[in-house]
Amino acid sequence: MSFNNLDQLYRRVIMDHYKNPRNKGEIEDGSLTVDMNNPTCGDRIHLTLKVEDGTVSDAKFDGEGCSISMASASMMTQAIKGKKVGDALKMSQSFSDMMLGKELDDSMDMGDIEALSGVTQFPARIKCATLAWKAMEKGVGNDANPN
Repeated sequence: MSFNNLDQLYRRVIMDHYKNPRNKGEIEDGSLTVDMNNPTCGDRIHLTLKVEDGTVSDAKFDGEGCSISMASASMMTQAIKGKKVGDALKMSQSFSDMMLGKELDDSMDMGDIEALSGVTQFPARIKCATLAWKAMEKGVGNDANPN
């Protein structure tokens, strides 16, 4: 597949997550809640996580922002559901590395997240892409059990 076709595929994946977000909403029953914003461009996220026995059993988000920030939140909630907190944090580190232009760890299934790799070409948009991930890190950070 040529670079141009791959770029178009990634754009379609991002727009699909933006227009049809997965896990949009809020978990009502005693979940971790994190509110964060990106004052640079006005992105805002309200993330709720349910962690049971060290595993992210559910993840939902609400908020408003650009297509990159909302698509990233959709992708992130999809990717971390069912993962151990430590594995979710490792995914977040891999995502941060990708945003710094490093290669993704092939051993980790990141789902649609690779579609955001092109964001590295637009440094001002990296904070948009990482907002949901930083919220997740903050949410599980105090309760994190990496095992």
